[in-house]
Amino acid sequence: MRSGSVAVLVLCVIASPVAPNAQQPSSAARIGILWTSSPGATSECLEAFRGGLRETHYAEGRNVVIEQRWAADAVQRLDALASELVGLRVQIIVTQGTPAARAAQGATRTIPIVMATSGDPVGTKLVSSLARPGGNITGLTLMAGELNAKRLELVREANPKGSRVAMIVDPTNPDSRGAALGQAETEIAARSLGLQLHIVGAGGPDDFAKAFAAASSARADFVIVSPSPILSFHWKPLVDLAAKHRLPTMFGQRPPVDAGGLMSYGPSYPALCRRAAVYVDKILKGAKPADLPIEQPMKFDLVINLKTAKALGLTISKSLLLRADQLIE
Repeated sequence: MRSGSVAVLVLCVIASPVAPNAQQPSSAARIGILWTSSPGATSECLEAFRGGLRETHYAEGRNVVIEQRWAADAVQRLDALASELVGLRVQIIVTQGTPAARAAQGATRTIPIVMATSGDPVGTKLVSSLARPGGNITGLTLMAGELNAKRLELVREANPKGSRVAMIVDPTNPDSRGAALGQAETEIAARSLGLQLHIVGAGGPDDFAKAFAAASSARADFVIVSPSPILSFHWKPLVDLAAKHRLPTMFGQRPPVDAGGLMSYGPSYPALCRRAAVYVDKILKGAKPADLPIEQPMKFDLVINLKTAKALGLTISKSLLLRADQLIE
C-alpha cells in the first residue's frame, strides 16, 4: 500500500481569481470559500476541491465563479469574512475547519454551507445529527475524536519499548466537545495498551516550547500532537522542537512529516475536499443541505519519515512499513 513564537497573525483576504472588472457569465454559480487557515497551508486541499468541481462539469469563468476568503488562522476575523461572502450573494459557502463553519452559520441561515472539513459538527451544535443535519449546513467531518486512539496504537507499534506518551492538546480549541471525546478515548486506549498518558496543553506558538519541555520532563517516549486549528496551522515550530528534544512525534497530517516529523496518521484532506465538490453539485441541482448526511472519511493515510526514524535511533517494524501509504526516505 505504498504509493515562532510570534504574535503576528497574517490575514489574507483574497478575492475570486476572476478579475474584479472582468465580465462574468450571468448564469454562473457563485461559490464562496471560507478557510480558517491560509492559502499556502491548504493549497493541496483547495486544488482537490477545484478538481472535484471539474469532475462534476464546472469550470471557473464559464459556469462557476469562486469568491475566496482566508483567515490565516486569525479566527476572530472569520465572522466579518463570512458576512462579506453573504453580501456577495454567493449561492453556497464551502468551509474549512470548525471555526469557519460556525462563522458561516452565524452569518446566514438560508445560504447552504458545505463543510469540506470539520471536527465534531454535532457536539459543536452545527447540525442536529450526522444522518439528518437539519438547517442549512452539511458536508464532511474529520472524525478526529476517534483517531487519537488509533494514533496511539501506531505509536506503540513504532516504539514498542516505550511506555510514556505525551499528547499535546489545544485548550482553546473551539471544537471543545470533540477534543474532550478524543482525549477520553485516547486515555482508555492508553490504559488498554499499558501506556502512561501525559496531557500537555498548548494554545499557540508561545506555549510550544513549554509543552515539549513538559513532555521531556515527563520522560515521554513519544509525542502525539492532537489536531486543532492552531496546532495544525503552526506545525513548523512543533517539528523543530521535536527534533531539538529528540522526541518521536505523531501528527494528524502529512506536511509536518515531509518537514522532518516522524509520523502522521489521519484522513486524507484532499480526498475530503474533493468530495465537498460533490455536495456542491448536489445542492446546485436542488438538494437541500438538511437532507444530505454528514460523511465521515473513508481514506486514512499513514506517512513515516525513515530519515527521521534513523536519526532518532528507531527501527520501524516491517509490518508497520508495509501498512504505510508513504515512506519518506
